[in-house]
Amino acid sequence: MTSIAMLDPSLPSRFADGSAYEVFARLRSEAPVHYCAESRFGPFWSISLYDDIVEIESKPQLFSSEAKHGGVSIIDVDPAASAYFESFIMMDPPHHTGKRRVIAPAFNPSEMARLSQSIRDRTSAKLDALPRGETFDWVSTVSIDLTIDMLAILFDFPWEERHKLRLWSDAITSLDMIANRPEERVAHLFAMASRFHELWQERSAAAPGSDLLSMMIHSNDLAQMDAAEFMGNMATLIVGGNDTTRNSMSGMVEAFSLWPEEWDKLCANPEIIPNAASEIIRWQCPAIHMRRTALEDVEFRGHQIRKGDKLVLWYISANRQEDVFPDGDRFLVDRQNARRHLSFGYGIHRCVGARLAELQIQILLEEMIKRNMRVSLAGPVDREPHPFLAIVNSAPVMTMFKSSSII
Repeated sequence: MTSIAMLDPSLPSRFADGSAYEVFARLRSEAPVHYCAESRFGPFWSISLYDDIVEIESKPQLFSSEAKHGGVSIIDVDPAASAYFESFIMMDPPHHTGKRRVIAPAFNPSEMARLSQSIRDRTSAKLDALPRGETFDWVSTVSIDLTIDMLAILFDFPWEERHKLRLWSDAITSLDMIANRPEERVAHLFAMASRFHELWQERSAAAPGSDLLSMMIHSNDLAQMDAAEFMGNMATLIVGGNDTTRNSMSGMVEAFSLWPEEWDKLCANPEIIPNAASEIIRWQCPAIHMRRTALEDVEFRGHQIRKGDKLVLWYISANRQEDVFPDGDRFLVDRQNARRHLSFGYGIHRCVGARLAELQIQILLEEMIKRNMRVSLAGPVDREPHPFLAIVNSAPVMTMFKSSSII
């Protein structure tokens, strides 16, 4: 067994093969504040306990999200790189506050009510068109289509071009492109910025609309952005709108296949669907971590953190902490405190689109149950070796439909 001092929790392979859970259980027990001196991402501190993560996220004046300090991922933002960008998620107060306020109305309760029928219609059509009696990939057939369509609606993006949103999202987050194909990644990022700039120009001359671009255009805080911030905000909204929901929808088929009795429980008690959606997001934990950078020397839990040190807040660990979520590795649709998960973060940077992610998953569950539909894995789930996002590449499944309806 690797000594705790030499342990590198960030090895990407851990997040593909599932061994990360054992690593973080060990860290929570032996070294909840742990320093890794050498990794492919440089030296960093691991913060693995729920309350410690909450405390650090509660102190943005001390632990920064700013792009100029490295950003919000273990993968450093390089201000000298051609693909350098900033965004409201990579800002501290007061700059963060006003910019987030522009985006927030797109996800308020009235907007969720307005979007819900569209989500239901698209989800129903997708489920009714699924293959029957044969194996298919749930990720490419269901999760990707539903979330990319939702992104296109949020941006009022040209419907016939919506496939580009997935291409750009994947390029933004690809470790392979970052390490081995940076020029190709930069080309995708500039293509994204160019297309959104064209749409920005068109919407600037039009009356204010309810889409995200219009909200940004007709605001004081986001109407004037330099190239780095424009690219960064588009990238943040694309990845945030795509990955959280897409990978939660993908991970849930594995959860219900491992514990089929939980699907039976949900079918018998559809009123707990909102709680089940929270449990899916807790168990899958689509955002594996967030990163902060110390702005000054500080002692934290008996450890000396130096100015400029990178702190990685492992949501994936906190979401399975035993004294917060008993039997945390287990998936339970009626878990009483499922909504306490940290997958959306905490404090001022809590995911602005959390309501929409929950709504899409809830509606998917509702429509599956209406059809007396059961989805079971027909092969192994393929997960991306990625320390920042819990990306599910594929999940081969079979579906079964009973003849009568439960609700």
